[in-house]
Amino acid sequence: MGEIRNAERTRRKILDAAREEFFEKGYNGARIESIAKRAGLNKQLIYHYFKGKEHLINETIDDFAGSVSSGNFILPANPKHTAEFRFKVNVEHLMDFLKFTAWEAIDSIPENSNGEERRKLVLQSYVEDMRSKQDMGLVPKELDPSLITLMMSSLTIYPLLYENVTRMITGYKPEDPEFQEKWTDFLRLISERIFD
Repeated sequence: MGEIRNAERTRRKILDAAREEFFEKGYNGARIESIAKRAGLNKQLIYHYFKGKEHLINETIDDFAGSVSSGNFILPANPKHTAEFRFKVNVEHLMDFLKFTAWEAIDSIPENSNGEERRKLVLQSYVEDMRSKQDMGLVPKELDPSLITLMMSSLTIYPLLYENVTRMITGYKPEDPEFQEKWTDFLRLISERIFD
């Protein structure tokens, strides 16, 4: 029984260290040696638990996604509150992962090495949510649900990832509570105009 617990602890150490390394440096910048060092383990032990870097990144993303409360992915009933809700979730729960997606945008990475299937399910659920709200008359018929979802993603992610641009335009850093309050108010206002 002790060996099983040790194996679970070792696997957990690796996944925690891998999350830090991948989210901080991206797929191409992350090194198995660095993950091993962060975990306080030798490199060979990582290969005992994971087939390689691709396997490790997919397991890391799955582990991360499983650690985020499912309530963070259930969108509000009223589309006027969706952008505000998604911005809050991004700020409070997804910042490290969003930084990884910025690395992913500039790196070329092996296919199937970014948890795409799981992520696609979440994003497509947002599109379906908009489509069903459109069917209920809450979203204008002339707006494409996938483009609304892309717009919401852009408005709720961009100012957080592009700190320098946000600061140069607004005078605030994205982590500044005053910026977050103003941006939330803006998201609410623009959503009321779109979904009214």
